[in-house]
Amino acid sequence: MNIPTDVRTSARKFVAPTSREALRLARQALGDEAIVLTNRVTAEGVEIVAMVQEDVEEVRASAAAAPQALPAAAPLPTPAIAPIAAPAAVPAPLAAESVLGELHSMRCMIEEQLAGVAWNEKQRRDPMRGRLLRTLLGAGFSARLSKAMLEHLPTGQSYAQGMAFVRSELIRTLPVHEDEDALLAQGGVYALMGPTGVGKTTTTAKLAARCVMRFGADKLALVTTDSYRIGAYEQLRIYGQILNVPVYAVKDAADLHLVLQDLRDKHMVLIDTVGMSQRDRAVSDQIAMLCSTQRPVKRLLLLNATSHGDTLNEVVHAYRHGSGNELAGCIFTKVDEATHPGALIDTVIRHRLPVHYVSSGQKVPENLMRADRAQLVDSAFQANSRSALFVPGEGDLQDGSANAEASAAHAEAERQRLQYRQLIRAMAHDAQEVAAAASALAAAPLGFEQARVLWRLAADEDVGHKAVLQALMAHATSEIGAGCDTHVLALSGQVGLKSDEGGDAYHCQGSLLLSDRSGLPLAAPNQWLSTAATRNATDPTRKPGVRQVQWLRQQDFGKTVVHVLPRLPAAELMLQWQVQRQQWMARVPGSTAVTDPRTGEYATLTGLDFSFGDPRAVVFKGRAALQSVAEAQVTLRTDGGLPGLRCVVTRVTDARSHKILAQSHALTNIGRDVPLQRLAQWQCWAAEAEPCLRLLRQGLSVLGGLGEAGDPHMMKRLLIAGQVTTTVWRLLQANGDWAGRTRALLSQLTGRPARSGRPVSGNVLYAGVGKLFFLLEALDT
Repeated sequence: MNIPTDVRTSARKFVAPTSREALRLARQALGDEAIVLTNRVTAEGVEIVAMVQEDVEEVRASAAAAPQALPAAAPLPTPAIAPIAAPAAVPAPLAAESVLGELHSMRCMIEEQLAGVAWNEKQRRDPMRGRLLRTLLGAGFSARLSKAMLEHLPTGQSYAQGMAFVRSELIRTLPVHEDEDALLAQGGVYALMGPTGVGKTTTTAKLAARCVMRFGADKLALVTTDSYRIGAYEQLRIYGQILNVPVYAVKDAADLHLVLQDLRDKHMVLIDTVGMSQRDRAVSDQIAMLCSTQRPVKRLLLLNATSHGDTLNEVVHAYRHGSGNELAGCIFTKVDEATHPGALIDTVIRHRLPVHYVSSGQKVPENLMRADRAQLVDSAFQANSRSALFVPGEGDLQDGSANAEASAAHAEAERQRLQYRQLIRAMAHDAQEVAAAASALAAAPLGFEQARVLWRLAADEDVGHKAVLQALMAHATSEIGAGCDTHVLALSGQVGLKSDEGGDAYHCQGSLLLSDRSGLPLAAPNQWLSTAATRNATDPTRKPGVRQVQWLRQQDFGKTVVHVLPRLPAAELMLQWQVQRQQWMARVPGSTAVTDPRTGEYATLTGLDFSFGDPRAVVFKGRAALQSVAEAQVTLRTDGGLPGLRCVVTRVTDARSHKILAQSHALTNIGRDVPLQRLAQWQCWAAEAEPCLRLLRQGLSVLGGLGEAGDPHMMKRLLIAGQVTTTVWRLLQANGDWAGRTRALLSQLTGRPARSGRPVSGNVLYAGVGKLFFLLEALDT
């Protein structure tokens, strides 16, 4: 009996560098209903064997009708559609279980995406990149910064061209205080800090000598806090005698305060501090003592060029923070003794710590030089030891064994691969539910499809943050046009962030654009990142909300923008915004001082007599309550002729006892054309949406973290995380059975099934959306 169709002749083989490309070729040749029979990795690339669905069915039907005609020695091969959920046979039709079939056929793609954690595609295409990476590692640079520096290296470069690119990138990112004249002319009190043996006393003498040569000995004084080390004061006193500069010894904060008061006529005071290990808890006490004086003390950290990179990182973390007083900069010491000074440069780049001076010997003052970017970078590649026992050489890395970093990456990839295999097994029987959830999310007004597009861009190395910024602006304009009536509410906020490994503190300032119709976040078109040191800045233009107002003023969304601020802006900004016709609302405490509109006397907002309107029933913290609003025209008690403002008061009382449960105040310059009830509703919506801003931390974590200095995609991830946050928040607030089922499914994807009666948290939901994006990307043709 003849078999009309033989799978060995009707199946076709497709080979490509990646599984995605091989699948694309198969679908292009056989159509979207093609069935993948086998897939494997060969020397030529990824090999996929596929057939059209009709041929598979015909082969199976023929085999079932005449099994006795097949010779026992040569059985007809059954299409080996690789099972995922279990080793049992998997049904072939793709139409009825489209998502399940896709999951099966795309398993290779999913695994390849996970394997991307370990293998950098660019390095495989460009072997020179690997050689440059080894050069940077050999010079003392960390793997993270080295890879970031090579991120945008053009392909096809020679080694010399690559090194020139690396050199220019390092020079560009190395923070250096180059204006010594301005530094010395400014004067002030400087404390030299650092671990024991780093060279603080000698460096203090060198710096003192430069100051004496610049403006004379009578303008300088030296102070030491080192009462522990034998002869510490005597050593500095000898330097002081040579320079004809007075030297003072202090033992505690009160003593330091009195000495600095006595030295207030000195142009510059240099403090030689006690050397302490970075792991000594007394470091924080020393920093607190320096920060407690009325005369500001600028702290310079001394970094030993002979230290290991991890040690330097610990030192900076231990010494950098202190009661809002950040390090003013650093000084490199013992550079002449270093074999791998790249660790120094790596440390200051990652921590953005300006280098003031470089010390390279014991001579005073000759061996203290101003920091020069080019010289520092060049020294990192010229000082390598000829017998670098602790840095792997070219031969060490080519002996067939993987280095530690690659092994760790492989282990992480394998762990994630197993995790996602378990995930696929768990979800395979619910494939239709996954498809239904994806369809519901796409159909709902959540911005889901735009969020998914942005998610793809996060992994695209060829897309920069400027392109993402343009996409966000276009999306914001579209969302505002469809979701707002006459105004768009710009909720300003600030979120604290930390980098993944360095632990550097940042503040992210941004605006969530809310609908004036529903209060739901529609877009997050921009984010601003600054170091945490700016939180105590006295410049009013750097306060939270100000940068957002300035940027949004330049945009045209087709609606009037109302800036909803977390606190009252400075008087000069209110006057400026009044001229610019910027409309704003700000939450203020009841203790805000104003002029009583009825009596003309000074009062606080809580002291005014408000006439509240009819209450309406609300739910406040799970209990029945009544909400009523009132307003009054007030004038702030400040100089500068500020115009009158509308004070909006919202009061919530218990429905039974009428006891006041909550009361909030807001000031605004919005005119009477916007009714009181609407202003109160806007303020209420803004308060409810504030937690949405904090979801940015989770989104950034899901997208790969904040990264370190030199990471070219840090801002791109931040922008994408901000916009996806609006989608997650809207899904969190959505009503209906579909929304509940979708939230439960997304929670299940994270491995944390939702508990009955307990809502899914925003962080869990964000993680679930990220995993859903991953699955949909694996299914995408």
